Amino acid sequence: MQYQSLFLKYKEYDMKTLTCDVCHSIIYVPVTGRNYFHLAHRDICESCHDKLEFQMKPIVRTKSPFNYNWYAKLVRDSVEKAIQKGKVEVK
Repeated sequence: MQYQSLFLKYKEYDMKTLTCDVCHSIIYVPVTGRNYFHLAHRDICESCHDKLEFQMKPIVRTKSPFNYNWYAKLVRDSVEKAIQKGKVEVK
């Protein structure tokens, strides 16, 4: 029901929609940082973002000392791998 009402608002006000680059779900009424995230030049829905964070958290915690270039490469590689598979695999 909630998505149906958002869809009607979309049709009435000609709002934009986004598609998650990982799972290809439609994000109605996108709000950055709330229901979609922009990582590594890709638009990712909230659920895929949460799964990616959960997947990378143990890897990041073991890295010492922290290096931002390493982290940016980890995020980019994780997003690209998830896009190729069509989902985020959480181990």
